[in-house]
Amino acid sequence: MKQAGMKLRGVNLGSWLVLEKWMVPSLFEGLAATDETTWCAELGAAAGEKLQRHWDSFVTRDDFAWLAEHGLNAVRIPLGHWIFGADYPYHPSYGANRHPFVVGGIAVLDRAMDWAQEFGLRVVLDLHAAPGCQNGFDNGGIKDVCEWHTRPEYLEHSLGVLERLAERYRDHPALHAIEVLNEPRWDVPTDYLKSYYLAAYEHIRRHCPADHVAVVFHDGFRSFREYLGFMQEPDYRNVIFDIHRYQCFERGDIDMDIYGHIRKAAGEWKQEADAIITELGLPTLCGEWSLGLDLKVVSLWAEGPFNHALEQMDAFQETVAYRGYAAGQLATYEKYLGWFFWSYKTETTPAWCFRECVTRGWLPSRFA
Repeated sequence: MKQAGMKLRGVNLGSWLVLEKWMVPSLFEGLAATDETTWCAELGAAAGEKLQRHWDSFVTRDDFAWLAEHGLNAVRIPLGHWIFGADYPYHPSYGANRHPFVVGGIAVLDRAMDWAQEFGLRVVLDLHAAPGCQNGFDNGGIKDVCEWHTRPEYLEHSLGVLERLAERYRDHPALHAIEVLNEPRWDVPTDYLKSYYLAAYEHIRRHCPADHVAVVFHDGFRSFREYLGFMQEPDYRNVIFDIHRYQCFERGDIDMDIYGHIRKAAGEWKQEADAIITELGLPTLCGEWSLGLDLKVVSLWAEGPFNHALEQMDAFQETVAYRGYAAGQLATYEKYLGWFFWSYKTETTPAWCFRECVTRGWLPSRFA
């Protein structure tokens, strides 16, 4: 296979083609909206010009050049089910506007693919927001709604988007993989999820042969052991398993000191990596991780208390802590096929902003 086994070191281009309020609060200022769906519905006709400005400025050709200069070789691009325009099924959160989403994202994606090719970066296209929302998170398109698995038209539209992506970019040199669904929630039935993954593979393979393009599926916040024997060769080829690892959402992690965070990253997660590599039979990516330890800045509506491991440290101690936490994670994720930091850029918090982490010396300045 052309790129089977290629080590991927990259970033997510988050909050570009799928908005997240905590990452770009300036876009949400003065609005009640909490996600891209309600943002488009609330702004109505004014959404188009505002979002186009964001698309043109938040990530540019210079950013792709910067990534390549620092030794990164891949980007994961989250996108919404509305990427091709107004052919998606209706959801009540849209209100009176049958098709609230701004049209034009596909041209931005075309441009991103060409920039990636220009600078030698591989692209993972990630269906980040599915119709009806697959997780109830703002990053799924509609906060507090998780209905993707409840109506067949939502599933069928998701499959249609994947196939159209495969058809459009099948011959594009930058296309490395298509991820069939980001972070479906733990209570989406496993059998339903697996049947969708199998169907998604077939839809993508109609256009993208296994020796050119990988198919990626997420663990759905459940143990990798629920996928033992799933999508194995020879029937399924060039399939990649995706896990996301953070230490700021669960109370046990929030209350942990920095030594515990580093120990978990380089110890427990290393043991998990060894088990996945030994047992699963599929190459694995850590598709999302960060240096974030402060829950408050991640979700502007999260419930406290917001204690975290670094809050009593001075600037130098904080730098040492972040470097240690970064090193512990990278040591583990380098065991896998690769990793993608979340995210390349935010307006709000350095620990979630790859470029800022590099600038501050928390992450290495070169990755090759």
